[in-house]
Amino acid sequence: MTAPHRPGPPPRPGPPPGARPGLPPGIRAAAVEEVGEASHPAVDAAVRGMANAEALAPADQIAQYEAAYETLRETLASIDQA
Repeated sequence: MTAPHRPGPPPRPGPPPGARPGLPPGIRAAAVEEVGEASHPAVDAAVRGMANAEALAPADQIAQYEAAYETLRETLASIDQA
C-alpha cells in the first residue's frame, strides 16, 4: 500500500512572463522594448538606480528612490523650460 499523497507548499511565484532581470518589478521587457531607452543619461541612470535598489536594505532603497525621484523631477522641469 502506498502512502496518501500530501501536497507540498505552493510554488513560489516567479517573475511574470516577459520580465527581464534588472528591471524594476512590474516592468516587462516588452514595455521597455516598445518605448525604448529614455536616451537621456540622467533618466537612464535614475531608472537603473531604481532597478538596482531592490538588492539594497530598505533604508537604502528609500534613499535610492528619493534620489531617482529628484533626478527625474529636475529633468522634467528642464524639459518644460526648454
